[in-house]
This record gives sequence, structure tokens and C-alpha cells, in this order.
Amino acid sequence: MGLGVEISKLILAFMVLINPFGALSIYLDLTRNHNTKERRKITSVAALTVFIVITVFTLTGGFLLKLLGISVGSFQVGGGILVLLIAISMMNGNSNPAKPDLGTSEEAEITIQQPKNDQNINAIAVVPIAIPMMVGPGGISTVIIYASAAKNYWDIISIIAAGLLISLICYAVLMASSRISRFLGDTGLTILNRIMGMLLAAVSVEIIVAGLKAIFPQLIS
Repeated sequence: MGLGVEISKLILAFMVLINPFGALSIYLDLTRNHNTKERRKITSVAALTVFIVITVFTLTGGFLLKLLGISVGSFQVGGGILVLLIAISMMNGNSNPAKPDLGTSEEAEITIQQPKNDQNINAIAVVPIAIPMMVGPGGISTVIIYASAAKNYWDIISIIAAGLLISLICYAVLMASSRISRFLGDTGLTILNRIMGMLLAAVSVEIIVAGLKAIFPQLIS
């Protein structure tokens, strides 16, 4: 396929695209009236949802492309361009354009109500904290791209293992959200976002190049 599955690149791509630091503000807004036990439950459900989404699209990504009649190379180019646009937006100091502006205030594009019971707690952990604030279109596209490039079962296992690691990182970041937010502040989070954007740009270019090589084999020297 030309792209291959390298665990380090997978973790980097997932970490930058899922970016649990970008979900800190909405997480803090939605959980500020909840105790530690309730926050832990919300965080656990959100992290589990991230892992489930990655696993499902890892196992079904190749089948979906075949079902829709889309070549792997074409999807790599299209997905790579989407990821590159996300990276450019992040480097410009903006949020991920593939993820909506959510919040509890009226200034947000989409206003989310505070959860009032256990059922609502589970609901907001899945939507919007896990989906789309952590796993959005860019993350899902990347999972499908790497899954379709997998050459054997070990590659599939590597993708799922990377997803598990990222899910654990998401859990740790959200549980420490108050301390991280106080330590980094708005300026620190913006700088971190720009650095992640630079790393993501490099990943996106590699995905696009792999897609072009798959479409035009003569490009391979």
C-alpha cells in the first residue's frame, strides 16, 4: 500500500487528531457541577467510547471502502487533504474545523445542557465529549486509512493497540483536566495546539503521498 502501519506514526496521528486537550474546555463546562465519582464515570465512558470507535472502524474500514467502491489510494488522498486542512487550521491558532463549537453558553454554535441524571451523564460522555470532540471525521478517516493499508493481522492488532493507548491517555488527561487547564492556561493550550498542528501536517503529507503512489504506481522510484 505504500503507507504501512508503524505504531509510532499511528500513536502520533491519533494523539494529534483525537487531541484530548482540545476537549478540556467542554469537559470542564459539562462536569463543573459533578463530584469526583461522577466525573470519573463520565471520563471512563468517554475513553471507552473512543476505543470502541477506533476498534469498529479498524475492523470495518476496508469493508466500507469496498462496499462504496472507493479505492484505498483515493481515500488516502481525500483523507490526507482533510487532515492537512485540520493541521493548517490548528497552526493558525484555530480549533479543529471538523469539530463543532460546543459549549454551555449561548455564544457557542451548539449549546449543550448540563446533565441532570445518570442517563444524561452517560449520554454527554458519548456525545459530545467522545464524539465529536475527541473522535471526529479526521480521526475516523485516519483510522480507516491505516486499517486499509494493513497487510496482515498484526497490523490490525497494532492499530487497535494504539487506540487502546490513546484511550488511556484520554482518560488520564480528562481526569487531570482542572490541573492541566490551570497549569497551561489559554496561552499554553494554544501553543500546544499549534505544535500538534505542525506534527499533523507532516503526517497528512505522508498520507497524501502514499495515496498518490497507490493511484499512480509509476511515482514509485
